[in-house]
Amino acid sequence: MPSITFVHPDGRAQRVEASNGESAMQAATRQDVSGILAECGGNAMCATCHVYVDENWLARLPAIGDDEDALLDGAAAERQANSRLSCQIKLGAELDGLVLRLPERQT
Repeated sequence: MPSITFVHPDGRAQRVEASNGESAMQAATRQDVSGILAECGGNAMCATCHVYVDENWLARLPAIGDDEDALLDGAAAERQANSRLSCQIKLGAELDGLVLRLPERQT
């Protein structure tokens, strides 16, 4: 069972357990991580699950898709090189320990 650490804008770290095959967004909403709104329920139709992937983990993720790329252009918080939508990060043993930083705002 992979774990993810969400780092809040104030520096507080929140570790959550996830199931294999679950998205980071699903794990966050199931465990009440504030800062992940997920207004579209993980259908890649909004950018309210925007996260910044810790640099040590970025290369381990699959390449960003065109839809995700376009949605990130409209994210409420500043888009950075390590911006991703947490609904598009599928979890497995290879991502155990993943660190995701939450932006200041989602809307």
